[in-house]
Amino acid sequence: MLKLRYLFENYDLAKEALKHWAHDDHSLDEALSRFRISANAIYPFYHNNGIYFLRLAPTEEKLERNLIGELEFIQYLRKNNYPVMEPVASLSGKYLLRLNTQWGNYYACVYKGVDGVQIKNTDYSDNIMFIYGKTLGRLHSLSSQYTPATKKWAYTDVLDWIERVLLEYHAPDSMRSKLDAVKDNLLYLPQSNNCYGLVHYDFEPDNVFYDTVKKHCNVIDFDDGMYHWYAVDIEQVFGELSEALNHKELKRAKIEFIRGYKEEHAITQDDLTTLPIMRQFIDLFSYARLIRCVAETFDNEPDWLIGLRVKLNSHIKKFENQA
Repeated sequence: MLKLRYLFENYDLAKEALKHWAHDDHSLDEALSRFRISANAIYPFYHNNGIYFLRLAPTEEKLERNLIGELEFIQYLRKNNYPVMEPVASLSGKYLLRLNTQWGNYYACVYKGVDGVQIKNTDYSDNIMFIYGKTLGRLHSLSSQYTPATKKWAYTDVLDWIERVLLEYHAPDSMRSKLDAVKDNLLYLPQSNNCYGLVHYDFEPDNVFYDTVKKHCNVIDFDDGMYHWYAVDIEQVFGELSEALNHKELKRAKIEFIRGYKEEHAITQDDLTTLPIMRQFIDLFSYARLIRCVAETFDNEPDWLIGLRVKLNSHIKKFENQA
């Protein structure tokens, strides 16, 4: 999640960035009003009756090699007919721009919208869960064969980043101890092409769209990808499903998801026993992002920001109480 200072809408910045891409002016104001901001600022816009998404992030919030690595991986997936969002070149032919604006320096890129409905807005039927799992399995299968030109960061880099954040923002000793435990647990896990590679790291029901016509899933938002054990993607999915389904429904959804996954990529019971370790990593990374996000305060904060801060602080306390 971006620092709070970057969660405010900035239509002028979006319009400045869109001077570098073809777009329809007549519908721009209405489209931009449907923005969302979390790990990036996402602004919708239209061009030739198609919907597109401008993605903006302050350069201080991102590693350029991660963004380049993301684009390269997406292009690799597309060449292998994987149903992933399509990057759109700017008028200059570049897919990633670094913009020097009056509001600061930003990375900008554009993606074409995908067909379908978000998994979170479906009925989580057996068939959809099977295809959802099959889609992740194929992603991991392709990842296991991928040789990057620009390598994104790995879980070890993320752990180093977490450690710096915990120190900078004076996290309690319990969270630093949890970091040490996570490091130890991951240290002894085996790595092979079958179980370890470039993961999506956000393969959650709001980033995967079920196409009711083609009966397959389309995947977006590879921004958080890193080199990790493939089980971390599975654990993130299961964590989100547990928030949406009751115990009986969750058990059924997991079975169908894994059944679909195994059609595309092998997974062993030993791999599945690592899910609690993956959850420890996920929670710790989320915690570090949150304490960094809420650290700064502003005069005359709007009501929405006050409410958001309360919500985020409650999540922080929950993580600390579990440590």
